[in-house]
Amino acid sequence: MNESVLVVVPARGGSVGVPLKNLQQVGGGSLVARAVRSALAAPSVTDVVVSTDHAEIAVEAERHGARVVRRPADLAGAAASSESAVLHALDAVAAGSGAGDPAVTVLLQATSPFVDPGDLDAAVRLVLDGTHDVVVAVAPTHDFQWRLDADGPVPVGHTTDHRPRRQDRAPHFRETGAFYVMRTAGLREHGTRFFGSVGLRPVAAEWAVEIDEPRDLWLARTLLDQPGGTAVEQIDVDALVTDFDGVHTDDAVHVAQDGTESVRVHRGDGLGVARLRDAGLPLLILSKERNPVVTARARKLGVDVLQGVDDKAGALRDWLAVRRIDPARVAYVGNDVNDLPALRVVGWPVAVADAHPDVLAAARVVTAARGGHGAVREVCDRITITHRKDPAMTATPTAPNPVQIGEHVVGAGEPVYVIGEIGINHNGDVEIAKQLIDVAVAAGCQAVKFQKRTPEISTPKDQRDKIRQTPWGEMTYLEYKYKVEFEHEQYSEIDQYAKAQGIQWFASPWDVPSVAFLEEFGVPTHKIASASVTDTDLLRALADTGKPLILSTGMSTLEQIDDAVEILGTDGLVLLHATSTYPLPPEEANLRTISTLQERYGVPVGYSGHETGLQISLAAVALGAVAVERHITLDRAMWGSDHAASLEPKGLSNLVRDIRILQDALGDGVKKVMPGELAPMSRLRRIG
Repeated sequence: MNESVLVVVPARGGSVGVPLKNLQQVGGGSLVARAVRSALAAPSVTDVVVSTDHAEIAVEAERHGARVVRRPADLAGAAASSESAVLHALDAVAAGSGAGDPAVTVLLQATSPFVDPGDLDAAVRLVLDGTHDVVVAVAPTHDFQWRLDADGPVPVGHTTDHRPRRQDRAPHFRETGAFYVMRTAGLREHGTRFFGSVGLRPVAAEWAVEIDEPRDLWLARTLLDQPGGTAVEQIDVDALVTDFDGVHTDDAVHVAQDGTESVRVHRGDGLGVARLRDAGLPLLILSKERNPVVTARARKLGVDVLQGVDDKAGALRDWLAVRRIDPARVAYVGNDVNDLPALRVVGWPVAVADAHPDVLAAARVVTAARGGHGAVREVCDRITITHRKDPAMTATPTAPNPVQIGEHVVGAGEPVYVIGEIGINHNGDVEIAKQLIDVAVAAGCQAVKFQKRTPEISTPKDQRDKIRQTPWGEMTYLEYKYKVEFEHEQYSEIDQYAKAQGIQWFASPWDVPSVAFLEEFGVPTHKIASASVTDTDLLRALADTGKPLILSTGMSTLEQIDDAVEILGTDGLVLLHATSTYPLPPEEANLRTISTLQERYGVPVGYSGHETGLQISLAAVALGAVAVERHITLDRAMWGSDHAASLEPKGLSNLVRDIRILQDALGDGVKKVMPGELAPMSRLRRIG
């Protein structure tokens, strides 16, 4: 008997009332995290899926144990129904598992932060045992209710001349919006959450809060501050970041006759900061204004400072990424609306007592003290340092989930996925392309990659008519692009040849029509070139294929990569660290970015190299790269822009050989006596 129960949590990124509502914090966790934890704690629930269009929500959901279904844009707008998201998630889960539908599907709203797993479990069992087709969460109310008709107000459930006492009246029930438990077959048939026999599951009215507006968020947090709530008294974080004006100061500026400015600070703030600094807690002042006063105060406190920052959220993410600090383990103290983006980045958004109302609504903690009157000291005193660990020294990050690309698995513990980048080094000759495929096969690569363009779309307009000297004579740049472009006939030949040689092939599409072109060949993945990181139309087209995707990150900022990942999602995504300099000098390789990308996005990260030689690519593997892509050529002296930074056949063979040796040498990190040490140990060790 099928008793499987799937919980679907719709959690889109857009929200009118509360920006990024599903990531707002209540009682020590985001709304989406609370929903996932409640669902997983219900004994009858067998699977939990979060349906989202937002990268950060996807990461948060997976961190707390849910699977993620990437919701398409047409189902992620304000007008899209929750049912459409649930039905899409059902289809995605069925397609991914190959199994049939679950017996019961639950629509669980992240905007109801106080779902009791016991209530959810009881409702599910009423559907599983056939008592009802649908069970909805409701809260009892004895309120006297009215409705407005055309003729005026009309009492509901009572009359104006007979108003019985509360204990003499049966309760009415209002939907809380928390959960709707449905027989899946009925949901499929009717397309709506209500059908057949509908049952009610009463829940505690005092916890039946649904968050649509900032005041609802304030109410939920206030409930947890009452006796019997679960508010955390201490702030348990790994870093503290503060605004300056209005936080360290009272937001007033004193201007002398000569134009110099001075501000008032609280001496106690300095003592609190010193306590955290001496304990090794990373500290940062992040200010929109650039002012010598800020510089002097930061120097006095002995903390980092970033000034003149318009994009506080981006600067904060970058500062944390370099230090490998989880944003969820960070407190940010702000006072005004320009702090809101940064407050949404961290797990502990803090507002000073006299902050702007929007900041107060966004805060997880509000200080009793005003800015410049001890608010910073109050926060410092609440931060737990007794058991604080340095995340850079003690963190044991979980390896990202591997990505399946055809028959190959890309991820930690798997053979490094080596891609021979043919690109346009075939110079428009399919026979050269075949020879390069042979080179990759002989070296032991798992895949080769090409580049596919529609030249009139992908060639910048200001470059099209420029004259270029080529082996085929003088021609415009656009004519040259057509000359080296393969069409359907050549790719059909490549497709058959690569399959016969037992190697994967795919390409980097540079425009939307090229995506559809490549899909005709059933390629196992698509590669996104560094130049295309900001091409949102192309990214959306690639996301819509549902294929695993490989994204190169050269010539891109973390903010630009954030935007790309938000469109692509993290499920089935592999990032490649790259520097788009040809050839790449060692000082620009910046290989430590590999760990930065892995920590920030929680996906497998590889390396795309444009250097001469092998050392940098091998170092990338030693630093954790799970894939390596290198341009390949028959001869570096051949004509073309990429040949000089490419590997010839011997170099490619050496690279793959050394990668396999290096991967074996890295081991598992567990210190132990190796078999080869046993004989020397018995011969040389005198004691023990």
